Amino acid sequence: MGSVSLKIGDGTARFKRASVCSSAVNLLMLFSVIITNIFAFYAFTYSPKELHHHHNPKDISLISEKVSIILREIESSKKKLAQMEKDLLGFDTIDLSKPNIPNELKIFLDHHELPLGKDSRTGITEMVASVGHSCGKSEDLLSQYMNYKVNGLCPDDWSLGQKLILRGCEPLPRRRCFAKTIPKVGLQSFPPSLWKNVSEKIYSWSGIKCKNLSCLNSKKLNRDCAGCFDIVNGYETQRYVKTRGKNDFLIDDVLAMGSGGIRVGFDIGGGSGTFAARMAERNVTVVTGTLNIDAPFNEFIAARGIFPLYLSLDHRFPFYDNVFDLVHAGNGLDVGARPEKLEFLMFDIDRILRAGGLFWLDNFYCSNEDKKKDLTRLIERFGYKKLKWIVGEKINGSGKSEVYLSAVLQKPVRVRL
Repeated sequence: MGSVSLKIGDGTARFKRASVCSSAVNLLMLFSVIITNIFAFYAFTYSPKELHHHHNPKDISLISEKVSIILREIESSKKKLAQMEKDLLGFDTIDLSKPNIPNELKIFLDHHELPLGKDSRTGITEMVASVGHSCGKSEDLLSQYMNYKVNGLCPDDWSLGQKLILRGCEPLPRRRCFAKTIPKVGLQSFPPSLWKNVSEKIYSWSGIKCKNLSCLNSKKLNRDCAGCFDIVNGYETQRYVKTRGKNDFLIDDVLAMGSGGIRVGFDIGGGSGTFAARMAERNVTVVTGTLNIDAPFNEFIAARGIFPLYLSLDHRFPFYDNVFDLVHAGNGLDVGARPEKLEFLMFDIDRILRAGGLFWLDNFYCSNEDKKKDLTRLIERFGYKKLKWIVGEKINGSGKSEVYLSAVLQKPVRVRL
């Protein structure tokens, strides 16, 4: 498996726009490097007549001293530019020499020599820890996360780990402790498990305000999950098989658009797993990517007999290229006012979707006209065929109209030149 070194800055990258000030400083530093290099070139190539005739040692010493000064300035400029680049990328390293760094974190981040020396196939000589470089920005939280008793029970701190993930510290470092176990009693067999509730005692409620499903169903956890834990009597029983508006697509209609058939899919931000459940009824395997934001989404999805993937959108999807027949996403695709982040995300969706596969954008909320235009332009850049494209309005709880976009898009076959 590949690995990422925290020290060299690989991992889960974060980007932020460079300000006008920082850009100006960059140009100034670049100009400084160019000027110092010109002076250095001049100093090395200039040969005064007096030097040829008299070979004055003092003149030679003076030139040598000036060249040394110029070289030191060049080296200093290079270091400043490298630091500015790190600052612009938001990258910080973890200083393992600090006294408050737990020993477990030091052991994990240390390079470990391969027991048999250099690997003949990969050429590597040591194993390097795979940790998101943004972990360096949350040193205190990371130290708290890695402070535990080796070979003992892990602290009940899953919410701390999730907080680190949401700050871009992904992947998290591995730990040498045993995770808290909760007896999973009363689980139903598959497929009846898709639409049956089980005991609430099988879920972990630590770090969550609600302590039961009734509480969760009384709240709008996000735009795609309002009462989504009621899989017996709620609207979840009708989703994708009955429509409430023109933006709602029937699952059988979408499956009929699939070229070569739909067998495996990926659902981004899939709520309580109802999309994957509907697909499972049609013999389609769907992986549901989600976090546990205000609810035990992963445990609930697993209890239904569906595959949950604990993953944030800052992480590169852990799938190989061109493997999925369908990718489904709703408002879990929303990354706020970060167009460059959405662009990275769209390229990763395109990467894992096979040619001829479907990208189903389901009731994506367009907070304003600019957001809708930006998303539309981005999608059009990929050259997808629009099999279905609906922009519609819905009335929210306060009586205001909101614009939503739903679409089924087909990935084209791209020929490399």
